[in-house]
Amino acid sequence: MQSLLNSNKRLLSLDVMRGVIMILLAGESCLVYESLRHLDNNILINEFFHHPWHGLHFWDLVQPAFMFMAGTAMYISFESKRKKGITWKQNFKHILIRSAKLFLLGTGLHCIYSGKMVWELWNVLTQLSVTTIIAYLIIDRSITFQIVTGLLLIILSDVLYRTVLMPGYDQPFVEYHNFGAYMDTLLMGKINPDGWVAINIIPTAAHTIWGMTAGKFLMTASSGNKKTGVLLIAGVIALILGFGADISNISPIIKRISTAGFVLASAGWVLLILAALYWWIDVKEHSRYTWIAVVVGMNAIFLYLFFETVGGQWVNGVVAIFVPIKILSALVTLFLEWYLCYWLYKKQIFFKL
Repeated sequence: MQSLLNSNKRLLSLDVMRGVIMILLAGESCLVYESLRHLDNNILINEFFHHPWHGLHFWDLVQPAFMFMAGTAMYISFESKRKKGITWKQNFKHILIRSAKLFLLGTGLHCIYSGKMVWELWNVLTQLSVTTIIAYLIIDRSITFQIVTGLLLIILSDVLYRTVLMPGYDQPFVEYHNFGAYMDTLLMGKINPDGWVAINIIPTAAHTIWGMTAGKFLMTASSGNKKTGVLLIAGVIALILGFGADISNISPIIKRISTAGFVLASAGWVLLILAALYWWIDVKEHSRYTWIAVVVGMNAIFLYLFFETVGGQWVNGVVAIFVPIKILSALVTLFLEWYLCYWLYKKQIFFKL
């Protein structure tokens, strides 16, 4: 596969990365990591769980990567439509409708989790519904403009945490007592018991914007090696800024409230991962086993909705009846969900919003 995307080719690395993200998320839903931790609660296994508060685990990178790849896919789709004569304004209607669907699905999932009607805005799809619109508004602007906009959003978020100090919510980076928690009381009349906040839509919009920027850059005529180098440099810079902000106490790395330190550090890791996959798959053309992830990535939203509903509430339990050993049951369930995606791919059935 050629590294330069054109009307007849896809950047395979993007499909692979999206598929890997979804397989990781499915593994969580199928209780693979929980089962492994039950067997041996070691440092490696703990990387597959969110950091309790101040710090960074591998698992904290999955949601940023999800948001990042959504931005990348949006730009490539937009560019494809533009070649067909569809204008920014015409496509904006589609973006608004898609975002409305994402919002309804995200809020609806919380009702399913709770077993009753609730109004909660913490789901990643709900967050993505807003960040998608924010990113699309500047999809036609320059790469520099997009990068700076992302930086301004995370700075704005940190400024709000430091300056909007309400009684009981006047400790910027303390769980349950920060600006994000205060906003949740206004938006939902409650705070999340695990410290997540809905106002994360502001800083995490940077992930979607920068994903869009990456998509824009990868579609340029630059050589594959040059693109890889730029992605690597951008990733290293983001890591230095993120961890530097944390070490210097400018902005701690806290995923649950998406601090500037976290957004930058996580974006850095995502960029490095993308650079590695792009170089290995699209530049060096190693694609032998990529189909394992691609078949999942092509139905990403479907799989997410499936394992968050039918999978988590029914399939997990049914498989456990016939496979009583926890880790084996989890792996069998994960395989079944992967095979469902494989079957859909073979039948060329793709669910889109």
